[in-house]
Amino acid sequence: MTSTRRTGRPRLVSLTSGPLAPSSRLARIVVTVAAASLLLTAGVVGLPASSATAASYPSWEDVQKARGDETAKQAEITNLEGILTQMQADLDAANTEAEKRGDELQKAQSAYDDAQYKTAQLQSQADSADQVAAASEERAGQLAAQLGRSGGTNGVSGTLIADPGEAGQLLYKLGAMSKLTEQADGIYAQATQDRNTAQGLSDQAAVAEAALAVLADEAQQALADANDAAQAASDALAAQQENQARLQAQLETLKTNVDHTEAEYQKGVEESRAAAAAAAAATNGTALGIVSPQGWTRPAGGNISSGFGMRVNPVTHAYILHAGTDLAAGCNTPIYAATAGVVSYAGWYGGYGNFVLIDHGNGVTTGYGHQPNGGIMVSVGQAVGTGQQIGHVGSTGNSTGCHLHFETRVGGVAQNPQPFMADRGIRL
Repeated sequence: MTSTRRTGRPRLVSLTSGPLAPSSRLARIVVTVAAASLLLTAGVVGLPASSATAASYPSWEDVQKARGDETAKQAEITNLEGILTQMQADLDAANTEAEKRGDELQKAQSAYDDAQYKTAQLQSQADSADQVAAASEERAGQLAAQLGRSGGTNGVSGTLIADPGEAGQLLYKLGAMSKLTEQADGIYAQATQDRNTAQGLSDQAAVAEAALAVLADEAQQALADANDAAQAASDALAAQQENQARLQAQLETLKTNVDHTEAEYQKGVEESRAAAAAAAAATNGTALGIVSPQGWTRPAGGNISSGFGMRVNPVTHAYILHAGTDLAAGCNTPIYAATAGVVSYAGWYGGYGNFVLIDHGNGVTTGYGHQPNGGIMVSVGQAVGTGQQIGHVGSTGNSTGCHLHFETRVGGVAQNPQPFMADRGIRL
């Protein structure tokens, strides 16, 4: 990893005070501070459950009526300020819950990854031990057959007594018999030990495999919970976007007694929408590099700074599976979808910061971690094409410098991205 300053968790802040919280849909929307020019996304609907419901929002007609009565005006000012405060509280609470659920998702997935990796190693050891045990049992069987043909050790003894030959030869044959018996005992004992070892490892692997199913279910539930929390945060932001600029313009009308009209406000909204559409067209296109015949491309630039496998985490210092490959690309450089698919998660993901997960079908998924706050450019359910920009390289979560943490999975099981991508015609 690049040796730069670590960037930790994102600050959960409001629509009017800085960067957005780490939710996919939150991160896609660029927000300006000026209330009068606040961007309103066309077609955004949905409100969080709170006391500040759409039915309680004052209309422009209500504001104009209140301007002529000082008592009514002050009451309406208090009402508007209360609604705006509640909207911000809803957004803050939703952001906090989204981050919490994202942390839980990452912990659940990491627990599964680590256990799956160790289970696979244990199964490999059990398979090897089984081969050793089979070979030992074969040797023991061959020896048993040899002894059987000669009548066993008693038969060998009888032969020696019946035809002892010279004394020296008798001693030699007796010593050979003793060695043969000793060897047989050793081979039988080794075969038994090898089989016990193989069985013990197989039993451990079976227990670990059963535990994996539980961890997989927990990770799946955590993904659903994290997506629900991200959606709630998105809805809270949508409610604020849809209403805050109008409410603040109404509040300014009452406080300054300047006659701002609804027509003037709507004109500003349309101008903001046009500017937002132009910005999206400029940044949300497709930037293709080399695409393999199998339809895959490199997700980002940069050399490999950390590979797949067990390692000591550079931030937490825990010895745990690193379930991906790090590409040391520059800060804020593009991240591209490795191949076409549908976004199944986009939001905060614990130690991996802001994260996007894409489902490519047939059990294949790819993941893209450590994106900066506001850097994610896609949302859950969105279809993306090969090489489409989905975000930016950053350093959120447990990171010591800007890089892309890139994951590849088959059936939910983490694969080493280097051979995985090489099999699809792409070199990392």
